[in-house]
Amino acid sequence: MSDLKLCQGTKCHTYNTQDRLKGTKGNKTFQTRRRSSLYYGNGNFCDQRCMYDWINKHIERALDYFGRTKEPKHLTEDCAWHKTYDWDNDYNIRTFYYINTITRERRPITEEQFRDNNYDINN
Repeated sequence: MSDLKLCQGTKCHTYNTQDRLKGTKGNKTFQTRRRSSLYYGNGNFCDQRCMYDWINKHIERALDYFGRTKEPKHLTEDCAWHKTYDWDNDYNIRTFYYINTITRERRPITEEQFRDNNYDINN
């Protein structure tokens, strides 16, 4: 049998759906969903409702534990480079480049550099 995962939603078992209703006649209960693949929240929740139930219950504790942002973060010109591409008018040829999202400066790159996750324009 495959490894089944249980939805981590705090109220999953309370939602009235046919696939949650389990048991024999006269002894039925609603149960947490069990799936081989869960698609929400990095594979921990069966649907968005269950994911947001968990978030609403645990968000304050999680922020306190992992640390709250106390100061605004800044994106400077040095680190504002983003890989992207454009198509020509006929959608046949792509032009690859880095663009600075602050200054709007463009720097051409090759397709290999575009696909290389380790390539950095500052190197």
